Parts: sequence; C-alpha cells; structure tokens
Amino acid sequence: MNATPGLTAADRALAARLCAERTGVRIDPEKAYLIESRLSPLARREGFTGVGDLLRTIRDRQEARLVQAAVEALATRETGFFQDPTLFAALRDEVIPRLARQRPGEPVRIWVAACRGGQEVYSMAMTVADAPWAGARIELFASELSERQLEKAQAGLYSQFEVQRGLPARLLVRHFERREEAFAVSPRLRQMIRWRAANLLEEAGRLGRFDLILCRGMLAIMTEEARQRVLSGLISALAPDGVLVLGPGDAAAEPGLTGVPEIRGAYTPKALAHAAA
Repeated sequence: MNATPGLTAADRALAARLCAERTGVRIDPEKAYLIESRLSPLARREGFTGVGDLLRTIRDRQEARLVQAAVEALATRETGFFQDPTLFAALRDEVIPRLARQRPGEPVRIWVAACRGGQEVYSMAMTVADAPWAGARIELFASELSERQLEKAQAGLYSQFEVQRGLPARLLVRHFERREEAFAVSPRLRQMIRWRAANLLEEAGRLGRFDLILCRGMLAIMTEEARQRVLSGLISALAPDGVLVLGPGDAAAEPGLTGVPEIRGAYTPKALAHAAA
C-alpha cells in the first residue's frame, strides 16, 4: 500500500525498526495505514502536526519518553473477552483443578502476560470466581508493556462495544456495574489481580515462577529472534508441572514443550510429559 501524505519510506522504516528493537513486534513498513492509525492519537496528544512530524522528531531528538510512547502504541493489539470459550472451560474444569490438587495448601499462581486492555485477565478472574470447585487458593497476575493499556486494565472500565466482544450477558450482569455509557468491572474482580508493567522481551523469565501462564496472540506478531527469546523466558518462568497457553498462531516446534491432549494451544514442559508416559 502506498504511504499516506507526510509519511515517508524513511519514517515508516524508523517506526518498524524501533518497534522490533524495543518490543520484538513486527510492523510491516509498507503498511502505512497501520502506522498512521496507531500513532495518530499519540501525535495529536503530543501536539504534532501529524505522524510524520512525530517520527521525524523522534529520529532527530531520540527523546526516550517519546520513543517509548511510540513503540507502545505501535505494539498495541486489539482483544476481547473470553476469546476461545472452550479453552477457558478447559482451564476451569481440568487444568486449574489438577494444578490445585498437585499443590495442596499452596496457591495456584496464574500469569496473564501481555494483558493489553485487561479483557483476557478479567476473563480469567471471572472463570476463577465462578468456578464450581472451592477451596483452591488462586493468585492472579497480569503484565503489560504499554502504560496506557495497563492503566485502562486497572481501571476496568469498558464501553458498550467492548463488552459486546465476547462477554456473555449473564457475566456482564454478575461482574460489572453500569457507569453512564460504560461498564465497570466489580471491585471484587479488580482486587483479585496484581498488576505489573513489563516488557516480555526483557523480563519474561524474571517475574517469578507460575503454574499457569497465558500469553496469547503475542508471539505470532514477533520477529523470530524475539519470539524465541520470549518463549524461552516464559518456559523458564513455568513450574515443572505447569501449563503454558499460547494463541493459535503462536505455537511452533519448540524443544522444551509438548501439547496438552485435547486442549488447543496448551503446553507442558516436555520433561513432565516424558515422566507421565
């Protein structure tokens, strides 16, 4: 696609390079419309005449705050509630109960990595809150690169359009409160989650040990080098009997993982699979 006026090939190449270097996320420099749409809000907020002006200022000044804001905006992805309901049912009915039985008296630690605007982690919180089993201790963590996305997730405030993307009406009534034209996540759900700003490219293996990790839709948009680095970090953060859940386009041949039978996108360390064989 041809570049939009004011956005040169050099501008687009700079945006793609910065995003790949800082986050590992691939941006096609030929997709000028995507760069424009993701950076336009930042350009307006910072008082620039357009995205081209913003990128040329970043190139000339190398201002750390502006560079970080730009790469966060470029790496942002859309999401929704309960993407793949079958998976959440399997986590509720099979995976989490098994993990709880294997660690009696200890909490099951769940990490939703790259949580974006919070829909994924709140889906997990609702799954835990409404689970038919009782007595299991759950610790729920969420991380996100973008500070603006993390603030949105922590606020737990969603538009009518956002709650219509995957959220069943019964859960909307049970776990949300009406706020004029928006819906707010209940305080109970928000208090279940511990939040952290984190760049998976640098910190995937440094946030502790977890029994269940969800990182869906992220690896598929990364460069191959970044993908391997993040995946290695996620595996190192996974308990020896833990489960890692990836998105449909995230998985590839990985020496350290084997698929969980009948649960699409779920993996365990191969050492566990071999021990159970």
